[in-house]
Amino acid sequence: MIIHLDMDAFYASVEQRDDPALRGKPVIVGGHPQRGVVLAASYEVRPFGVRSAIPMAWAMRMAPNAIVVPPRFSAYVDASEAVFRIFERYTPEIEPLSLDEAFLDVGASEALFGDAQKLAARIRQEIRDEVQLPASAGIADVKFVAKIASDYGKPNGQKYVPPGTSKEFLRPLPVSRIWGVGPKTEQVLLKYGLKTIGDVADRGEDWLTQHLGSSGKHFFELANAIDPRRVVSDRHAKSVGAQDTFDEDLLGEEPLRGHVHSQALRVGRRLRKCAMKARCVQLTVKYSDFTQITRRHTLEKPTDDGQELYREAMALLKKTDLRRKVRLTGVSGQELVTGEGQLGLFAESGPSKSTRLNSALDAIASKFGNKAVVTADLREDGSLPNGVAPGGFADEQRDGFYSEDKRERAARAEFERTQQGPRVEREP
Repeated sequence: MIIHLDMDAFYASVEQRDDPALRGKPVIVGGHPQRGVVLAASYEVRPFGVRSAIPMAWAMRMAPNAIVVPPRFSAYVDASEAVFRIFERYTPEIEPLSLDEAFLDVGASEALFGDAQKLAARIRQEIRDEVQLPASAGIADVKFVAKIASDYGKPNGQKYVPPGTSKEFLRPLPVSRIWGVGPKTEQVLLKYGLKTIGDVADRGEDWLTQHLGSSGKHFFELANAIDPRRVVSDRHAKSVGAQDTFDEDLLGEEPLRGHVHSQALRVGRRLRKCAMKARCVQLTVKYSDFTQITRRHTLEKPTDDGQELYREAMALLKKTDLRRKVRLTGVSGQELVTGEGQLGLFAESGPSKSTRLNSALDAIASKFGNKAVVTADLREDGSLPNGVAPGGFADEQRDGFYSEDKRERAARAEFERTQQGPRVEREP
């Protein structure tokens, strides 16, 4: 069985947890009022039509009396890590989708902890008791159904779809629930009279392929609850990264240095957490006109040291055209390997100074939080400099493993199209 755990209105819930004056109030976590989008909306503000990813300007027209709170990304990361530590008590098979949601394969855990329903309830209760945040869960035998089921468990509940009943559960749902069906595809399906997932399943694979091309098979399989994908845990990740979209476009090397430093340190910490090292460092730069470039460098030996990643990323940045304004930077470790790798002929025995230092910093962060020790080019509270708006859809996914779901990718594409008009920021 697979459990999809999803935190409820995560950023807004963290703000309400940390500030009692916000509890029960309509709260919007958002960025720049002109370029920003809603990062999270509390359940109290949702009846006004406010949802995550819509422009802040729209949200303020819908709910002019809402309380707007700027994002505190370090607080969200700390909460996320506390939640994921709870997940790790029950299964090593955890596939992060973002800071606030993950798939858990609990098939091998049921003998120890009880069936999946009891296990999901236990995890949610521990999150409530220890992190003081609400979470919802969907339980099913395939990932696609588990994720949809968690939506039906919200807020602060869970939905169980027994094995063998997934197809019946899906039949009455609208076709927009199928992964990969965006607004345009939905209109095509409606034109053919396909209003529900059951309608898609009944048309058959041949008809769907004939009329929808290669997507037809994909839609047919999901409509029939055929989803053989396994939960892919952190240790199977191909890259680890972090990136940030800025509230204001930045010009020149110096304004970008602190961001690149923070991103490299985060990547190093995440590599060490999953016991992996990177053979290659990649720098991503997105300009104000949304053109994007990447620069890569292969290291002499794999590393999980954030300072080394920072030096290499800065060397790549110096080779980049910075005469244009930049709206996003990202650092990632590529070509991951496990373990220490082969030691050089003259390598010192025992842990290096940087390894000992990183181990100490990781221990401090584990006990006191990520902002306990920060570098001088970050703020004292551990947050990013220069008014950064963390995120940008796949940016800063849980532990940097980029695995957006279909809904996020569709939303990203939609907001890229809106950039042709008034500029709006995108959701992390």
